[in-house]
Amino acid sequence: MSPRKDEAEPAGVDFPKLMRRRFVWLVTLAVGLLASVIVAVLVGTLGPIGPGIPEYITFSEALGAIFGLEGDWPAYYSNIFWDVRIPRVLLAAAVGAALACAGTAMQAVFRNPMADPYIVGVSSGASVGAVVAGLSGFATVAVLGALITPALAFTTALLTVFVVYYLGVVGGKVYVNTLLLSGVAVAAFLGAVVSVLIYFSGQQYHRIIFWLLGSLSLASWSAVAVVAIAAAIGIVLVFISSRDMNALLLGEETAHNLGVDPEGLKTLMLVVAAVMTAAAVAFTGVIGFVGLIIPHMVRLVVGADHRVLVPAATLSGAIFLIWTDTIARTVIAPMELPVGIITALCGGPFFLYLLRRNRLAGEV
Repeated sequence: MSPRKDEAEPAGVDFPKLMRRRFVWLVTLAVGLLASVIVAVLVGTLGPIGPGIPEYITFSEALGAIFGLEGDWPAYYSNIFWDVRIPRVLLAAAVGAALACAGTAMQAVFRNPMADPYIVGVSSGASVGAVVAGLSGFATVAVLGALITPALAFTTALLTVFVVYYLGVVGGKVYVNTLLLSGVAVAAFLGAVVSVLIYFSGQQYHRIIFWLLGSLSLASWSAVAVVAIAAAIGIVLVFISSRDMNALLLGEETAHNLGVDPEGLKTLMLVVAAVMTAAAVAFTGVIGFVGLIIPHMVRLVVGADHRVLVPAATLSGAIFLIWTDTIARTVIAPMELPVGIITALCGGPFFLYLLRRNRLAGEV
């Protein structure tokens, strides 16, 4: 079979100009991500940018503490940057990239711009594991306590996805509508389980709610490593499958005629998206709307070609979560908001916009 043109592009397009424009967008996003990381590290209650509570420091002091230069400043400056601020910013970038990439894959599988990484019950499954860990006392175990909650949340998230996938597959064929309904039903059931556990949680209620709303306050280098590895592997696999996802947009029969295995592709994307999402949720709690709004917004700018959409959405997701987390930890300093509240405030109105837009277009 001769190489096919990208099915996601309309006829009559000036492809050289289009590719140059997309290249500029990708370079701009990459530079924007690097700049976001640098600026976000310097923003905070201890730093040259931000509320200055409890201590304001200059740019030279901040850079000196980060790079270990000699200077007249306390040693704990370096500890705050390297043990707290930098891991948190990098974790935000990794989680944002993972959720946005997973959302892009899910929207391709379901052929629906309103699909997100949690559509198969990942968040509900992870919530059950995290709440059980918190209420059982496992999270307070010395040394291993910090790892038990994310490990249990990751495990229950993947088990939930396995159950939903089993319910959505008949005779080796993945039925996306059945999968969607199964995910809704299982998520509702697990949501009820979480509500019951919270009802009997007593004094631990606030700590559990903080996790359920999503927060990066417990970021560590181990969390950065786990999420970054899962995200990197998943992003590569999704990008490699980008041409096949372009074909899938035309329908399963057309994709099959173009040499794509629709069932294998759907299964691979579901597994990859589930693992990336489970790894992210396990360490940060449920951070909503990133995997929904970012792929759709980027699609409006760079088009539906997944060869460009996947890296663009990945970079945009990382930038978005870095800045929403920066707002969350500084807007009411020295206290902080769960970052899930900020993403919901951004994502809720946009989700309603999508519904309205699709209704007007006759798509719903």
